[in-house]
Amino acid sequence: MTGAFRVPEHQIVVRSLRNLVRFLVAVQLLPALESGEETLVGGQAVLEGVMMRSPHAWAIACRKPTGEVVTMTEPLERPSEKHKWMAWPIVRGVMTLGYAMSLGYRALRFSANVAIEDVMQSEEAASAHVEPTAKPALSAAEGAVPAKRSETEPSTTESRTQTREKAAAISGWLAAGNVIISLAFFIFMYKYLPLLAATELKRFNPALGGQIMFNLTDGAIRLILFLLFIWGVSLFPDIRRVYQYHGAEHKTVFAFENGDPLETAAVQKYSTFHPRCGTSFLMTVMLISIGFYMLIPFTTFWARFASRIALLPVIAGVSYEIIRFAAKHRGSLFALMTAPGLWLQRITTQPPSDEMAQCAITALDQAMALEKERGGELVIA
Repeated sequence: MTGAFRVPEHQIVVRSLRNLVRFLVAVQLLPALESGEETLVGGQAVLEGVMMRSPHAWAIACRKPTGEVVTMTEPLERPSEKHKWMAWPIVRGVMTLGYAMSLGYRALRFSANVAIEDVMQSEEAASAHVEPTAKPALSAAEGAVPAKRSETEPSTTESRTQTREKAAAISGWLAAGNVIISLAFFIFMYKYLPLLAATELKRFNPALGGQIMFNLTDGAIRLILFLLFIWGVSLFPDIRRVYQYHGAEHKTVFAFENGDPLETAAVQKYSTFHPRCGTSFLMTVMLISIGFYMLIPFTTFWARFASRIALLPVIAGVSYEIIRFAAKHRGSLFALMTAPGLWLQRITTQPPSDEMAQCAITALDQAMALEKERGGELVIA
């Protein structure tokens, strides 16, 4: 095919686009994959890897197609230790979740960089095998001398560094654009569309116009859209692998919380369903928001739409407190409210392979090591 618009058939181009799509979808799933709690050990699935964190450290382990595991470890500062007001109920939920989302986004960027770097290295290797159209080299008998590496040709280390810098640059502009896309998608999909659909249904059936029925309809539509998105993306093999790494993260956290050795066999015996999962949090938000919106007396479309956005921090803070309480009191009434989130984890978590579990173990081992170096205490829920 000729012309300005060529179908991307080159393997490197296809892999690059595939990694871009994986990153975009994973960012949309970030709230469901992340377990936010600054005082407990937790983690998050990323692209071909797992991020684990302790109260004062975090670590990422990503597996490349070659089988090599790339890791990164950094210390963490707990915001509530610097600002006491951040530890207040409700407020701590908003601040902790915002901090966890930021950290989770950084982890996704790192995993995307690893994938992009691998694509770039494949491209460089492919270019290196292209034979130059030059004159035949002189034989040794004709006085040829061994070719020297050009001074401008980067060494292997230099090339690897440049590749990482290029990958980071690509992920940088990609991250900036994706923040805007993610926010727009969230507001449109879970605030605007359900409200618009409920408003239109009210016109066809006035019985749905009451405060209770209208918000029940709005909440049901929002919940259906959320479930369809979670289920729909699970049909893609790449996202299913993310869900498997999500299961590996949960199993490893369970093993740690129960004092078992962080070994593959010990980790694999645990469930992939964890009460502090971001999936449970999102389901709780969906359910709690219905009750909150019933208390708002607005009746016009745009007033309702604005109130739904304005109430997001309050709903998130209350939902956080419910999840936190339910995780510590498994037999309480609040624990029943988180049950739908555990059911939904049948989709957002999948049984991991031993290699995936090993990635999660490596990440947690490194986070724990740095936590101990900094004199921190590993807290078990």
